[in-house]
Amino acid sequence: MKDLFERLLILRSAGIGPASYNDLLRRFESPGAVVEYMNVGDDLRDAVLREIDLANRLNVKFIGDDDDLYPAALKLVKNHPPILTVRGNSDTLRRESVAMVGTRHATAGGMGFVADMACAFAEHGIAVVSGMAMGTDAAAHRGALRAAGNMNTIAVLAGGVDYIWPVENEGLYYEILERGAVVSEMPVGFMPKGTNFVQRNRIIAGIGTKMILSEADSNSGSMKTAEFAGAYGRQIYAIPSHPADSRAVGPNSLIRSGRAVLCMGVGDFFAKENSEPKMQKKSESENPVLDKIGSVPVSESVLAEIVGKTISEIKRELVILELQGLIRKMDTGYVRV
Repeated sequence: MKDLFERLLILRSAGIGPASYNDLLRRFESPGAVVEYMNVGDDLRDAVLREIDLANRLNVKFIGDDDDLYPAALKLVKNHPPILTVRGNSDTLRRESVAMVGTRHATAGGMGFVADMACAFAEHGIAVVSGMAMGTDAAAHRGALRAAGNMNTIAVLAGGVDYIWPVENEGLYYEILERGAVVSEMPVGFMPKGTNFVQRNRIIAGIGTKMILSEADSNSGSMKTAEFAGAYGRQIYAIPSHPADSRAVGPNSLIRSGRAVLCMGVGDFFAKENSEPKMQKKSESENPVLDKIGSVPVSESVLAEIVGKTISEIKRELVILELQGLIRKMDTGYVRV
């Protein structure tokens, strides 16, 4: 990138964000003139040189908003990051993308639903963008990685692109590097602070051309991401959950207020190929117990009442379905895998 050193000197200066950075460039017309005006000290110069050296050693790229690799949708957002750091396959940023977010404390059913949707998006050539957090984010990335090929997912980090957080997702981080991209606006080597996660959420919402919200309580960071997405004019889809679960408050409230469209699955986005033969095949081998189990846990007694069988019969069938890997036992019942 032309004038990379000078551009980073401006951005890494205290109190300089995207808005002030752009104002300075408009006023002085070149990064060099801005740096001269700011009278940047030696300490900052040394820090930026170290960052560039570390980036080179880690194969991290600096992508400016005048670069063809810069995400097209994010570039349209006012006060977008002037420079992104990218590790992995930077061509992933060229793809159409969908943001998928939700709580770190997601249910098994919720994560499975998100992973299946993410896989479907990746299979259709659409990259899945998320924040590599535990729970929903990790499920979205892993679901996209299930699809064949590369450039299927983008992880936006709150710290530097080399700072793995949370550490439990280290393995996932390296999988994404191999078959996708890791992105940040923060300096290489930067350890994230609380406010940086909100900045990260703004980028997630900006890169995705649409957003899907899974389980999230009312104060979740994912709800903030939804606010950003709405402000950017993105279509928001929300996956409904059981009203008694606090993790349902976020998506259900967006649906009720009209700020989000009800999301029932990949069929909302892609035509189901050969749907008639598949439906016929399903009806011929349909299991009435399995058919009544979904993403919300259901107990043995409720299943017995719905299906019209005794508890003993239900228990035997549940054991078989669990051994087949079709369902999973939770504290409050069974969910479909």
